[in-house]
Amino acid sequence: MSMHSKTVLTVASMLLGALTLTARPASAEKLLLGNEGVYPPFSIVASDGSLTGFEPALAREMCKRMNVECDFVVMDFKALIPSILQGKFNILASQLSPTPERLEKLTYALPIVYNPATFVVRKDSNLTFTPEGLAGKSLKLGLQRGASSIPYVEKNFSGLFTPVLYDNPDQMQLDLLAGRVDLVFDSKINWTLELINKPEGKDYMLAGGDHWLGDPAIPANERGYSWAVRKGDEAIAERMNVALKAIIEDCTYTKIRKEYLDITILAGEEACAAASE
Repeated sequence: MSMHSKTVLTVASMLLGALTLTARPASAEKLLLGNEGVYPPFSIVASDGSLTGFEPALAREMCKRMNVECDFVVMDFKALIPSILQGKFNILASQLSPTPERLEKLTYALPIVYNPATFVVRKDSNLTFTPEGLAGKSLKLGLQRGASSIPYVEKNFSGLFTPVLYDNPDQMQLDLLAGRVDLVFDSKINWTLELINKPEGKDYMLAGGDHWLGDPAIPANERGYSWAVRKGDEAIAERMNVALKAIIEDCTYTKIRKEYLDITILAGEEACAAASE
């Protein structure tokens, strides 16, 4: 074989190799999402171990529109923020109030739910939620570990309660019903659906009004709880926002929400909710 022929074959082999590499499908981008899995109806670990609920369903739709593969990492709520800061997952996909302390460490995406906090008490408690009305009552208050409700209560109801901390709302509800705590302070929507609207909640009520746990500087018409990423991952947050905005505007958000809740939970979905009635 001549030197010319060898050169032609070498060039042909290189071109064939390049075409082969080009034809190989690129590996899909994969993101890990952290969620607590014990916050019905927003997140629940089913009996088969799968993660269900409004937030996982919404997150899966978001990932689809971001053209990425997503897997969930489930852990106690109190571990979510330390874990994302340590790089154990990419997106904290459990509704998070934007407190000033958290905003220093995390970048928040668009709000995905407005879920203010409130007190849950027995109907016969006759409590007045003022410093004067609560003084000297020696009340045990159930709070979730790692939640923004803890510093909020410390700031706004200082010295008026004895805090009792729990890993999840299920534990809080059991102790409330058993009388081991006098009241709880947690998310209004969850407690309405998981206790107040159920037979076992017939002796309980919401009290003390709605409480915004996020940064007080955020205007009332912009308030809501969101998912978040680490500082430095703003590019992911921007892509999340594009996907979430489209999901809300084309009414997919409302369609998903109706599978789990029969009330609107975000101002941006009101037009879709009204159109479907």
